[in-house]
Amino acid sequence: MSRTLSVASSAGALARYSTPEIGRQGRAGTGGSSRLALAVLLVTAFGVVPFIGNDYWFSAILVPLLVFSLAALGLNILTGYTGQLSVGSAAFMAIGAFATYNVALRLPQLPLLLSIALGGLVSAGAGVLFGLPSLRIKGFYLIVSTLAAQFFVQWLFVKVSWFSDDSASGVISAPKLNVAGISFDSPAGRYLFCLAIVVALTLFAHNLIRSETGRQWMAVRDMDAAAEAMGIAVLRAKLLAFGVSSFYLGVAGALWAFAYLGTVEPHGFDLGRSFQILFIAIIGGLGSIAGNFYGAAFIVLFPVLLSQTASRLLGGLIDEGNIENLQKIIFGSLIIVFLIKEPDGLARLLQSLRERCRAWPLRA
Repeated sequence: MSRTLSVASSAGALARYSTPEIGRQGRAGTGGSSRLALAVLLVTAFGVVPFIGNDYWFSAILVPLLVFSLAALGLNILTGYTGQLSVGSAAFMAIGAFATYNVALRLPQLPLLLSIALGGLVSAGAGVLFGLPSLRIKGFYLIVSTLAAQFFVQWLFVKVSWFSDDSASGVISAPKLNVAGISFDSPAGRYLFCLAIVVALTLFAHNLIRSETGRQWMAVRDMDAAAEAMGIAVLRAKLLAFGVSSFYLGVAGALWAFAYLGTVEPHGFDLGRSFQILFIAIIGGLGSIAGNFYGAAFIVLFPVLLSQTASRLLGGLIDEGNIENLQKIIFGSLIIVFLIKEPDGLARLLQSLRERCRAWPLRA
């Protein structure tokens, strides 16, 4: 009887997720926006922003926003769509960055994009390896497993100098950002380089989540026992989610090291970075593709706004060190309040606002 109920429950879940718009956020993902709006956004991002932006916006705002969005998307595939908890995102970013560095260093004849893809594949392999415990454990115990990956990877890159080309400090430097003879080393070039990769991988993730694989992930997330009763290979689905998630995180790590910072050390991918990626995914909305960009924008832009506001209003009353601490207190408090008021994230909040705006003329 219980097996019958499980099969029925999973069948209902699969039928629900076979609709064109899927995900936690009203099954919206990126499907809630019109194609016209998306086209306008892409034309603006590629054709307008590079000509009106300045070096500060490219280097300090737009590039980290894009990288954070890609990293959060990788984590969201694993946690938001498959229900597997992880606090080791920075570890897989580090693997992608150091693997890309070594591929570019030891195989200089390979194109840069191929080196980044191979670095992502190495990270994907590590993700599958560290995802093996998910076949037996879940919840808090799985968090501990991914936490072990975080500390092990950081220790490995510090202790084994081969990964940093025998650098005493463990620091790696970015290769030249050249694609087909075109240099992307300028601030605007790094922005376009990141934008092209993030857009391509986001569209791929959107199509993947709408596919049979994505529906299987969500069935596993909602009730893995029922999904298995329906004939879904739960173990394969979990490991595939770990692999795809880690690939995205690995590519994000390579972009963080080479397109944003220009140089990085293992400690740059610490536990704090993992929690930062987790906060972005939660604030933006788990199970939402667009939410990753909303969360990244919140994390990147809001501290800048707080900093400028505090400096103008309190700059003469409080020293710079205390202003920075005040920013952290305000920022953390707002995150807590926001998660209490809207636990489904910014994606759901903005969707509700759009629905109210559409309904307002009818009520008027």
